[in-house]
Amino acid sequence: MAITVHVDVVSAEEKIFSGLAEFVVLPGEVGELGILPGHMPLMTRIKPGAVRLKLPNQAEEELIFVAGGILEVQPGLVTVLADTAIRGHDLDEVKASESKRKAEEALADRSAELDYARAQSELAEAVAQLAAIQRLRKSTH
Repeated sequence: MAITVHVDVVSAEEKIFSGLAEFVVLPGEVGELGILPGHMPLMTRIKPGAVRLKLPNQAEEELIFVAGGILEVQPGLVTVLADTAIRGHDLDEVKASESKRKAEEALADRSAELDYARAQSELAEAVAQLAAIQRLRKSTH
């Protein structure tokens, strides 16, 4: 039997995942973070990207896209509090591509009244969603 840690991934809308995992990998502010059972306590912000969960007795990793948020690690419990969270199989590539295109157009149009930080954030989220979709596609082929 594998050593596991309890993981909760929640967003403002709903609880996306709650269960045991052998490890968790997610996008930290300064790079990818790997969390194994027994990890020291930690609290940090996370960037938009894929949370990867290795579940016991399952060959493929569970993938959840998060649009940023907070990671809290306590003995025996990992909590991901995400701004937005979407299960990998629910990601919509067409919608993400369209969001990316719109954000790029908004950033390129210097004459428009624009919330530059918001457009950059939307672009980063769309790019991260597309990267998560590509990772999911690779893992299922």
